Amino acid sequence: MKLLRYGPAGEEKPGLLDSQGRIRDLSGVIPDLGPAQISPEGLARLAGVNVETLPLVEGEPRLGHPVAGIGQIHAIGLNYRDHARESGMAIPQEPILFTKATSSLSGPNDDIVIPKNAQAVDWEAELGVVIGSAAYQIAEADALSHVAGYLAANDVSERDFQAKRGGQWVKGKSSPGFGPLGPWLVTRDEIPDPQALSLKLSVNGAIRQDGHSSNMIFPVARLIAYVSGFLRLMPGDVLITGTPAGVGMGMKPPAYLKPGDVVTVEVERLGTQIQRVRAQ
Repeated sequence: MKLLRYGPAGEEKPGLLDSQGRIRDLSGVIPDLGPAQISPEGLARLAGVNVETLPLVEGEPRLGHPVAGIGQIHAIGLNYRDHARESGMAIPQEPILFTKATSSLSGPNDDIVIPKNAQAVDWEAELGVVIGSAAYQIAEADALSHVAGYLAANDVSERDFQAKRGGQWVKGKSSPGFGPLGPWLVTRDEIPDPQALSLKLSVNGAIRQDGHSSNMIFPVARLIAYVSGFLRLMPGDVLITGTPAGVGMGMKPPAYLKPGDVVTVEVERLGTQIQRVRAQ
């Protein structure tokens, strides 16, 4: 299934994409698409719905981030060797874990807003993982069974805030609009191998990132098991798994987003995001 939320910001309704790429309304079946609905039991119920009986949604409504009630956004840094090299950093011996504020969340096609005093807003195409059942200190072999599904993500980052202002990376990762997710959540059964997905990002039509999840230093199952060794992953939590080479920070000279730019993110089988950049 491809599950989504559509409508004005703060007023989204649950929906799904049918086999013809049309949005069907799920609001008569579930109140929203949150942790309860993406649990194994919730997804089993949705899988039993006759899609053809659901109302069609007319037009091209705004899409929100596909999951409501996200409790935590966990992120992994430097998880592709080529990105670590372009960043001038050593290959990590363990996953680098940081957080991203949930107040950064936005729809897949919402604007990227450059904050006041920001000089170095960058892009990062990523594979996102949504947790469907609680996981604490689990084995790597069991990790993928705790996944509800996968989605495309752009870990928008202000590099000066991240690296030059002291403290944690979260400061450069969490401005409003820095967390586009979607366009939809693709359930785990449709993605048998999360290490078999291409990731691409372009700015104004020019390809900047062209990577593949098979090149992760730490694969998805290992990341989930690793993070669960320190904290309890909860239904609705999102784990974004790192970005391949091609970020603006790594260009010679560095190049960052400016008002008027258009960013396109595509993760194989997970859909496409298009964001326009504007000043605050």
